[in-house]
Amino acid sequence: MDEREKYIEAGRIASTALHYGESLVKIGGSLLEVTDKIEQKILDMNGEFAFPPQISLNEIAAHYCAHPDDGIEFKEGDLVKIDVGVMIDGYIGDNALTVDLGDNEKLVKASRVALNNAIKLVEPGATLSEIGRTIHDTIVKFGYAPVRNLSGHGLSQYVFHDKPSIPNFDTGDKTKLRRGQVIAIEPFASTGSGVIFESSPANIYSVIGQKPMRNPITRDVLKEISKYKNMPFTTRWLTRKFHPGKVNFALRELEHYRIITSFPPLPDSGNGLVSQAEHTMIVDDDPIVTTKNG
Repeated sequence: MDEREKYIEAGRIASTALHYGESLVKIGGSLLEVTDKIEQKILDMNGEFAFPPQISLNEIAAHYCAHPDDGIEFKEGDLVKIDVGVMIDGYIGDNALTVDLGDNEKLVKASRVALNNAIKLVEPGATLSEIGRTIHDTIVKFGYAPVRNLSGHGLSQYVFHDKPSIPNFDTGDKTKLRRGQVIAIEPFASTGSGVIFESSPANIYSVIGQKPMRNPITRDVLKEISKYKNMPFTTRWLTRKFHPGKVNFALRELEHYRIITSFPPLPDSGNGLVSQAEHTMIVDDDPIVTTKNG
């Protein structure tokens, strides 16, 4: 496969896994179990993880990943965001959707329609500001707030958040899309403030530096982390091999020495419900949405 074919295959697997996860979300179901099944689906299709599958509920817009002993069950009224990223040789497909277990279909539709409207603008020469303006105007017409401090992003080999940043409102950025760029457009619609903040605890991390470590526990954990090729990973993956106490110790030390950074859950500051929709596409005169089929 050439580079473009790898992007398309990664998108196909990511979409298939995402919609498989969607089919599993039921009232009374286990968030941990659904996450495990999404991961296994990706592996069964010979994909690699671009980042750990995330399932974020209600006011949390993104970055909630199941803990090793996660006891959360889906309940009536939940708004469930599923975000799945897959790699083929480092080429990434990234997509997300929202499952409504209550009476929030209009909110779900707002982010989905905003995404579809934005995709219609994608072509070489389209500006980031017009994409952001379309997302903003669509969500506002539904009566909600776009989340202004989350954005879509570029994708490149082994880089899950590359330039350019694709805004969810009109930033005035006249940067133009280029033919062959790979981007993920990712609108979020909120019933609250439309501003998110970093909460805790985090259990998604990625490597940002290198430094020799003296403690043998930390060295062993770091060796395991190296298998993830500097892509995001989660605590739960490490606890399959190491005792949770050792994992927590090593992660604290690695974060202290700035060898890893964390990605904590991101709730709406006004405690509003948040919906999400996302596709990956290759910019061209007739853009290819790599994640459109599952």
